[in-house]
Amino acid sequence: MQKKRQKQLNIGWFSFTCCEDSTIMFTELLNDHYQEWFKLLKFKHAKILQSKNTLKGIDVAFVEGAITSTAMKKELLEIRKNCKKLVAIGSCAIQGMPSAQRNYFDEKTKQEIQFLIDRFKQCKKVSNLKELVKVDYEVPGCPMDEKIFLDIVNKCLKEFNIA
Repeated sequence: MQKKRQKQLNIGWFSFTCCEDSTIMFTELLNDHYQEWFKLLKFKHAKILQSKNTLKGIDVAFVEGAITSTAMKKELLEIRKNCKKLVAIGSCAIQGMPSAQRNYFDEKTKQEIQFLIDRFKQCKKVSNLKELVKVDYEVPGCPMDEKIFLDIVNKCLKEFNIA
């Protein structure tokens, strides 16, 4: 008789413009929770962990960082379209800062950096996630607040009838 396979939460981890400190914390949390999460989570997209990734079938997308280019905006819109819940991870994703500092530069400084904005095809304004897509949950901090992150993971596991 074949054993029934445990249902898993399909997740994606994405990182945009930030220092990626929450990604580092996430990998450390994987070390701490591997035995438990191995049975409960399935990584559909996590470039930090695997080379084959997909946007299809993601239950929860964890998104770190601010959006600084039209290419990033397009990718974020695709992520939102393909996930059931989206979690903003860290200060840059939630409020844009500190990545959005250039939004507040004076005109002289903006002119001085314009060649970089052009060269790297950046948007005139750096955006947080809520300015562009619906965000279901937020994990504040820089790096992210570990307790709130774990609470949201557990909440999502219950919400999707996994645990």
